[in-house]
Amino acid sequence: MISIADNIHGLNPVVQDAMKRLDPRPIFDLVAQINKSGADMIDINPGYLSKRYEDRVRFLVETVQSATAAKLVLDSPNPRLIETGLSVCAEKPVINCVSMEKVKLDGILPLAADHECELVILLMDESSFSPPGLEEKISLALEIHEHCAAAGVPLERLIFDPVLPSLSWDDCWRRIGEAIKTIRFLSTGAVFELPVRTIVGLSNLRSGSRRYQPVEVDLNCLAMLCGAGLDYGLVDVLEPNILKMIKFVNNTLL
Repeated sequence: MISIADNIHGLNPVVQDAMKRLDPRPIFDLVAQINKSGADMIDINPGYLSKRYEDRVRFLVETVQSATAAKLVLDSPNPRLIETGLSVCAEKPVINCVSMEKVKLDGILPLAADHECELVILLMDESSFSPPGLEEKISLALEIHEHCAAAGVPLERLIFDPVLPSLSWDDCWRRIGEAIKTIRFLSTGAVFELPVRTIVGLSNLRSGSRRYQPVEVDLNCLAMLCGAGLDYGLVDVLEPNILKMIKFVNNTLL
């Protein structure tokens, strides 16, 4: 499994303050820790920025890429932020993400096509809802793929995310099981007649509940997802136990 650092985001107070003051030093320190962790890629998510401060994504991308050789993932639902980030990327990043939401199909998908970037597909409908069941998720995968193909983004550049739930949701355990099934179907070629790549945002699970939900939940889910064929994990690479699990899984799969 390829690890993607989920540590540079607008909800991180260190990143927030650095963007506000345009101070690269805290970002350099954070990237140094990520590099030391051995993360394969780095996700850059500036969070919500008002139009007045949208240029901050330029600062963030330039600062991160000056401090690492890792491949970048530009992560935002805002097409303008993706476009600004793309304008200063030295190498082609992965774009995260497109779903059935109109703003993403109309604004982000063309950017992925024009820049020939790999693209994360969130299995969410036009109202930002992620269906709980396998059949609905696969249906969305097929539908979004049709849009991507029409826009000129081929299947081999797509990475599908079944969307993990928050543990606070009433049906979270069922959803986790259906996400694992979705990974298995996509990774074995049962959907597109050839295997396609998959990704999950592991941080979704304990979002807002890290103080009282044990990290073992993340670890167990990650192991099962990897067993189903998961290719990419968007994870907190500064959490030692998650790093150990990734190394263990990758050594086991060799």
